[in-house]
Order: sequence, then C-alpha cells, then structure tokens
Amino acid sequence: MLSHLLELCKEEETVLHLKAALHDQLNRLKMLIHVDNEVSINQTALELSTRSHVVDEEVEEEEEESDS
Repeated sequence: MLSHLLELCKEEETVLHLKAALHDQLNRLKMLIHVDNEVSINQTALELSTRSHVVDEEVEEEEEESDS
C-alpha cells in the first residue's frame, strides 16, 4: 500500500513537471505568433482606396465563374 502511494506521488510530480514544461512552451509559441503577426502587419501595404478592392473582387468572381 505504501509503495503504491509513493509511486503515485512520483507520477504526480512527473505530471506537474510536464504541465509546467507545456505551459512554458505554449507561452513561447504565443510570443512567436505575436511577433510573426506584427512583422507581417508591418510589411503589408495599405490599400486605402475601397474602389480598387471592389473591382479586384469582381475580377476574381468573373475568373472563378469562367473556370467553372
């Protein structure tokens, strides 16, 4: 009985270490995603004219219809 309890305590310690390692890894990934998003946002050219965006969508729709 005592040996089983000691084994469970060791398993609990292992699981807690694993939880902490996964939490740290998740936080690092979140930072990387944030940096990637910020870099891509800063490199994106701004299209301030709404007219050209509408025209682009219409051209894409016509291309899709002609492909069908």
